Amino acid sequence: MNLSRSTTKSASFGVTNAVFIGRSLRHSLRNAEALIMAIMLPVMLMLMFSYVFGGAIDPSGNYVNYVVPGIILLCAGFGSSSTAVDVAQDMTNGIIDRFRTMPIHSLSVITGHVVASLARNLLATAVVIGVALLVGFKPSASALEWLAALGVIVLFILTFTWLFAAIGSVTGSPSAASGYGFALLFLPYLSSAFVPTSTMPSWLQGFAEHQPITPVIETIRGLLTGTPIHDNAWWAIGWCTAILLLSLVWIVAAYRRKALRK
Repeated sequence: MNLSRSTTKSASFGVTNAVFIGRSLRHSLRNAEALIMAIMLPVMLMLMFSYVFGGAIDPSGNYVNYVVPGIILLCAGFGSSSTAVDVAQDMTNGIIDRFRTMPIHSLSVITGHVVASLARNLLATAVVIGVALLVGFKPSASALEWLAALGVIVLFILTFTWLFAAIGSVTGSPSAASGYGFALLFLPYLSSAFVPTSTMPSWLQGFAEHQPITPVIETIRGLLTGTPIHDNAWWAIGWCTAILLLSLVWIVAAYRRKALRK
């Protein structure tokens, strides 16, 4: 008696993630205009703040040392926000449903977007720091402090990329995801990124000093330029970890809720 038996072997977690990371990286390279804007916009903002507003804010000419950490985070936030659009496109064009029918870990498609965002943002951060050095940025950090600053930047990028991915997973369209994500990009303007919080109106100081962006900026500023960090490093790690965990729970719940509706 001949028995025919068909077996379906699931792809391993590592292979699935590698495939989706490659897919997202190829999408990033093909979307050259978005990649160029993600790099050029922070550079233009830094040049504008340094040469147009810098003289009025700090006549001593050292404003570039103050503003670079804020530009780095603004750059990371802007680059991460495109993840919301990418995830929303996948969630609404049916490709996620197609992935669910395959013997793979379909949630890895989000991991691919996150890793691609991290690569794009680190490239943009390197360009921003390079241009900053050309226009007069004079960091005093040791090699260890540079590594610590890079660790904080990576944690911030991962945190906000997962947050934007969660937003993209629950919105009904890529345009809506873009709108919701854009609202978060105002947070750096309401922090110590461009001016000290002490110069703000008293009713705004409380929010500016205790929102998540300010301790991250103060930590990077302290590591790169030697300003006092105080307890900002712990607050930065705490805020990022809390937002990261909430984003992961949010996106997994949204994924399961979408599957149950099928």
